[in-house]
Amino acid sequence: MKYYIIAGEASGDLHGANLMKALFKEDPNATIRFWGGDLMQNVGGVLIKHYKELAFMGFVEVLFHLKTILNNIKFCKKDIADFQPDVIIFIDYPGFNLRIAKWAKEQGIKTHYYISPQIWAWKENRITEIKRDVDKMYVILPFEKEFYEKKHHYPVEFVGHPLIDAIHNHSKIDGNAFRKENQLNEKPIIAILPGSRKQEITKMLSVMLSVVNDFPDYQFVIAGAPSQEFSFYKGFITNENIKFVSNKTYDLLSNATAALVTSGTATLETALFKVPEVVCYKGSWVSYQIAKRIITLKYISLVNLIMNEEVVTELIQEQCSKNQIRKELKKILDPKYRETLLSQYNTLEEKLGGIGASQKTAQLIVDDLK
Repeated sequence: MKYYIIAGEASGDLHGANLMKALFKEDPNATIRFWGGDLMQNVGGVLIKHYKELAFMGFVEVLFHLKTILNNIKFCKKDIADFQPDVIIFIDYPGFNLRIAKWAKEQGIKTHYYISPQIWAWKENRITEIKRDVDKMYVILPFEKEFYEKKHHYPVEFVGHPLIDAIHNHSKIDGNAFRKENQLNEKPIIAILPGSRKQEITKMLSVMLSVVNDFPDYQFVIAGAPSQEFSFYKGFITNENIKFVSNKTYDLLSNATAALVTSGTATLETALFKVPEVVCYKGSWVSYQIAKRIITLKYISLVNLIMNEEVVTELIQEQCSKNQIRKELKKILDPKYRETLLSQYNTLEEKLGGIGASQKTAQLIVDDLK
């Protein structure tokens, strides 16, 4: 069978890679073309466009890159038409993917969506497009099934969360070896996860690292995103207690005592590695004002959304300040507080279902094509 996969961001690359491994297992003769990243490329298939060329975030930022986005849509449609796949698999990235889904449906191509757009957070009216243009939806968060089926009468498959697979499959690195390999000292590690896009990294790192001098007994280690060069981070490494590792987030989390994390998938990854965290987020003033008016959620981190309570502290916009970060970081370094937090992390993992999300999704896709 011929599969066309579109993943537009780093997290999509990770889940796309695991899904591709499972697809090749289910269908050894699979031919796959995809938009994604290095992880998907390492599995096989043909990479058409790298997500590095696609990552624009925030309302203002998207306006500036509208021409590029429209050209990419045009290019994508032509590539699909030439390839003639049996199915297109969309991974999150809704602004782009839903446009392609509408067109694909008109062409009579099967449309499967793995990792639902977060329409429960904003743009709930996208449900109309999803019902019309998406043949099969595979959801990874327990509350999404209820949202789609009870509220919108649209049947979906809950397949479990692929992060559990990704973390389960991650080969553990020896702590001493990790420190040696990355020129880290013996001090306990506070992991800094500032996101993967340039504009968010710049905003987040300056505030996250403002507390370094308040914690001289720890080393702050920045998790460099695979999509960014070291030269971009260099300007932030202004203190001997600030270190850097590139594209080794899971190894870093395996060895961290605590973490400061920008909202997004990383908040969940950190919790699944059982690392106490503080969630920090600062957007551009305009983007934040718009978001505040249209996003109806109580929380911004996946950990709190899944648990439906504030398990990890969220510092958003003005609250995301040196004083607040210092206060919350001290809290999560306290042994008693950590104990409570870690037991809540165990409950979180249970709610997400066990391992096997990628395999289950691949099976459902292949069965549907038979």
